[in-house]
Amino acid sequence: MARTWVLLRGLVREQRHWQEFPAQLGQRFPGDRVVALDLPGNGSLYRKSSPTRIEGMVAALRAELSARGLRPPFHVVALSLGAMTAISWISDYPGEVAAAALLNSSVARFSPFWQRLRPANYRSILVDGLLTGDLLRKERAILAMTTNLISAGQREQVAQTWAGYAREQPVSRSNSLRQLLAAARFSAPVGLPSAVPVLIMNSGADRLVNPSCSLAMARGWGLPIRVHPDAGHDLTLDAGEWATSTLHDWLSGKP
Repeated sequence: MARTWVLLRGLVREQRHWQEFPAQLGQRFPGDRVVALDLPGNGSLYRKSSPTRIEGMVAALRAELSARGLRPPFHVVALSLGAMTAISWISDYPGEVAAAALLNSSVARFSPFWQRLRPANYRSILVDGLLTGDLLRKERAILAMTTNLISAGQREQVAQTWAGYAREQPVSRSNSLRQLLAAARFSAPVGLPSAVPVLIMNSGADRLVNPSCSLAMARGWGLPIRVHPDAGHDLTLDAGEWATSTLHDWLSGKP
């Protein structure tokens, strides 16, 4: 039976920031449907207010899937803030998720804040992210923090593209702060429903979120984990083919 994949990005990111990954996933799983969603305040929904709680993001994505006529259960791939949303979704509506992969995420239950957002990035996030009006500078700073394996030329090309996205569908400073608040106040469950297979996927060289956060989630919830040793926080941009291959092997039951 064909799957429906739901892709959820992270903080102040939109569906187009997946770049080539939806196509790569579709090639790895021919016949499946791949749906990348925007959370309120981002992308096509940039005019909406971002929820200040993760549960509000879950409500929004469920409503969007229903409006599109898509029915559960879904296979979910979620990065960072998107992974927190997926965790809440799995916990509150386990029958709607067939399987989920959580990429480079973190939760306060298992990791302190200075691991969830590495202190070396605080200044860049504030000055080059929240306070700057220079969109290209902002995207260059984000990519510098989140990618390790793409070339300097590729990074500049992506930064130019992403600055274009920001001009077309700008995320407001208010929505940026609201998303940060939602992430900070998220209370992860003690455990996840055993009926939903969940895989932790981690970048061993993540410079934004300490890789130990994913390891702590895997230990705390008794979940399998797969680690790319060299990729940055934006795992699917750095190593999309590895990510799709890892998902395929996991769903096929390969160790």
